[in-house]
Amino acid sequence: MKSNGVEVVAFDADNTLWHNEPLFTDTKERFTELLRPYHSTEWIEERLYETETENLKHYGYGIKSFTLSMIETAIELTEGRIGGAEIGRLIAEAKQMLEAPVKLLDGAEDTIRTLSEEYRLALITKGDLFDQESKLARSRLGDLFAAVEIVTDKTSKAYRDITRRLEVTPERFVMVGDSLRSDIIPVAKIGGRAIHVPYSVTWRHEAVSEDGLGEYEFARVETIAQVPSAVKNFAETQGKES
Repeated sequence: MKSNGVEVVAFDADNTLWHNEPLFTDTKERFTELLRPYHSTEWIEERLYETETENLKHYGYGIKSFTLSMIETAIELTEGRIGGAEIGRLIAEAKQMLEAPVKLLDGAEDTIRTLSEEYRLALITKGDLFDQESKLARSRLGDLFAAVEIVTDKTSKAYRDITRRLEVTPERFVMVGDSLRSDIIPVAKIGGRAIHVPYSVTWRHEAVSEDGLGEYEFARVETIAQVPSAVKNFAETQGKES
């Protein structure tokens, strides 16, 4: 296994390897329908987002945190009038999300298998430990990753700690993901390489302004199938600089 200037290629999971955001989008629509007798769609969505954001410090990321935020928002917006049956519906929605089939993005498996022949691969994702481990197992890609890191949040410190554990310098580390906020900017800040693969839907909390992105070094591709070529470009450039 040769490195050519890159030793580790790391991937985000949700919305990078497999579809995830549509599960939340569809559930939010049904949640809004449930509360529509009480408030407008816009107000329900805004209050849910505010509750989700506030609760990140308590529950972290993932479906369980999202479910607790839905229940809290429902109680607040109905002034406690929501019934046990409706709360039961929200819990059932959460279970359906947790049990939903893992649907890989087109080209994801081929990309992972191709890169695993030449580089050490790592999976770096945030969210609930049980849920993420379950999705990885069901994706049938788990055996291709040399390391799996499920973190509370994706900060520059978190990436620095991960590169130390992987015994790789940031310059020889490449992160691939759909979120500029979580997968790209924190890695660029520590001197690592990053490849942005935009997803069709972005959660508001992950959205960042395009202004100022010019100060960060990263590549953009349209699909995950284009990632091996982008990694090769980074590897050749790093190899010349080494």
